[in-house]
Amino acid sequence: MSYFITGGTGFIGRHLIDQLVQRKGNIYVLVRKGSRDKFRALVQERWPQHSKRLLAVNGDLTKRRLGVSAKLLDELDGNIKHVFHLAAMYDMTASMEDQHAVNIDGTRHAVQFAEGVNAKCFHHTSSIAAAGMYRGVFREDMFEEAEHLDHPYLRTKHDSEGLVRSECRIPWRIYRPGIVLGHSETGEIDKVDGPYYFFKMIQKMRRMLPQWMPTLGVEGGRINMVPVDFVARAMDHIAHQPKLDGKCFHLTDPKPRRIGEVLNIFASAGHAPLMTMRIDARMFSFVPAAIKQGLNMLPPVRRISNHVLHELGVPRAVLGMLNYPTRFDSRETEAALKGSGIEVPPLEDYAWILWDYWERHLDPDLFIDRSLRGHVAGKKVLITGGSSGIGKAASVMMAKAGAEVLVVARGEEALQETVAEINEAGGLAHAYRCDLSDIAECDRLVAEVLRDHGHVDILVNNAGRSIRRSLALSYDRFHDFTRTMQLNYFGSLKLILGFLPLMEQRRSGQIINISSIGVLSNAPRFSAYVASKAALDAFSRCAAAEFNDTGVAFTTINMPLVRTPMIAPTKMYDNVPTISPEEAAEKIRDAVIYRPQRIATRLGIFSQVLHMLAPKISEIIMNSAFRMFPDSAAAKGMSGRKTKEEQPSDEQIAFASIMRGIHW
Repeated sequence: MSYFITGGTGFIGRHLIDQLVQRKGNIYVLVRKGSRDKFRALVQERWPQHSKRLLAVNGDLTKRRLGVSAKLLDELDGNIKHVFHLAAMYDMTASMEDQHAVNIDGTRHAVQFAEGVNAKCFHHTSSIAAAGMYRGVFREDMFEEAEHLDHPYLRTKHDSEGLVRSECRIPWRIYRPGIVLGHSETGEIDKVDGPYYFFKMIQKMRRMLPQWMPTLGVEGGRINMVPVDFVARAMDHIAHQPKLDGKCFHLTDPKPRRIGEVLNIFASAGHAPLMTMRIDARMFSFVPAAIKQGLNMLPPVRRISNHVLHELGVPRAVLGMLNYPTRFDSRETEAALKGSGIEVPPLEDYAWILWDYWERHLDPDLFIDRSLRGHVAGKKVLITGGSSGIGKAASVMMAKAGAEVLVVARGEEALQETVAEINEAGGLAHAYRCDLSDIAECDRLVAEVLRDHGHVDILVNNAGRSIRRSLALSYDRFHDFTRTMQLNYFGSLKLILGFLPLMEQRRSGQIINISSIGVLSNAPRFSAYVASKAALDAFSRCAAAEFNDTGVAFTTINMPLVRTPMIAPTKMYDNVPTISPEEAAEKIRDAVIYRPQRIATRLGIFSQVLHMLAPKISEIIMNSAFRMFPDSAAAKGMSGRKTKEEQPSDEQIAFASIMRGIHW
């Protein structure tokens, strides 16, 4: 007894071979000429003890009789008992032409081969897609009753099955698996399909929300899913049972679940919040098609929906399956499997295995280049305030990653020391002295950089001035506000306006603005500083909207309290939690790699949300902190003198620890 398999190196095919190698006889596997080495490697990895029985056959699914040579056809004539045709295109996004060539023409060529070698039985792997969008229960003896076969995948799976029924002159058996999931014991799967399309959405929910928080979801039709090991074992068993020729078998779950329930099972497996409130997707069918089509034609609606679907990795065609209306009767299959012990396991028992395999092997984030070098090597990165603190740490980090760093600072000595340190360590850095509080100096800097380097790929506006002084001590210090605004806002803005035109022209670039957690928390005593940073934040949001489609990204980093020379005059900060300049530089690294619009701590985001939802409570908290923490000696004009107020109490330290990172 020998077997011939198309699609033997595919997902279902590999697992079917797992079953067939336990039986006697040779197993011939159709392999494209360029894939023989891949097949040999698969044999050695998966079935090394059966390597002499697993034989590769050169061929092509798109050619008559699979492109198998006449000589080999003669050798196989009468020696093949079972031909398993599994090769097909399982892709909801492929074109009609591609799917027709593989699913229909490929099936015709497989039938021709089976007839050419006088095989005893042709086993065709169809799909529940052959039923189209039939409303009601689709039995195993039904075929012509299929409805709504508009989608290329549904149409070609239906027509390829029809070809077997009408043209195959040898005995045949047809198998219609449901949506095939990974192995119920190992989780193994080779592509994202079916419910896997929603795993990224579930993962994002887990990252954003605590598991106990109820969320809003969708309820749709019943989705029929089966693990690949059930499909392979069922096909193997049914293929070797007598008197079943000319029949079709639904390899489906006799108790399918609704989409909302399925998503919750996987949400539980992924430790994400459950969708306890679910909207029935059928309600959207009441919206007239003309209205839905009109809305989808609006550019903002189309771009937003495309962006959301792209971020989640969900093909638009999948949304059409939310209201899947078909149920599948599987009495023929159940009768054929009776006594074999082969049955569909409950999804709850193996959902966590599928999730774990996906997150370890198929999560798209795994294939993102998370190395800083992959994003900045050979690029020109300009960093202001680069001679100390966050700026120096970021400059050193960028240079180590292969960037050409343009270090900008006001102090000549510290600037040259930083550049020398980078160059001596094997990096590439250039020094540019500039006082960013002087508009003329900013213009000169832009001109020099463009003259020397032609453009800037990444601009990091890090240089800034912070003033911690209550308003009561600022009535006669209007200059505090003007000079802070000049450096933190106008200086940064001048550089942005200088380098942005070439970024837009080159359709590539990023502007990273170092802001403050104080903008989110509305920290008292920092009105001058927070106002200047808030102005830059607002500008960036507006600019990001204008340049969204140009390849230029704007990222704001609401940095928590960092231990730098800027906070040194406030002695109280010696005893409160801060992050190091190197930790702050890592946030800049993340900004470059992921290019988000904003990076902020959870406490910063919570502070902003609290202010939006309960502004009075937020105000009371801030006022309590204002009364708890006094002005520094420097703010009072007593710089250098020790005062009792600057020695933090246990209460102050405890409060600062709870509100870690916020400026007080």
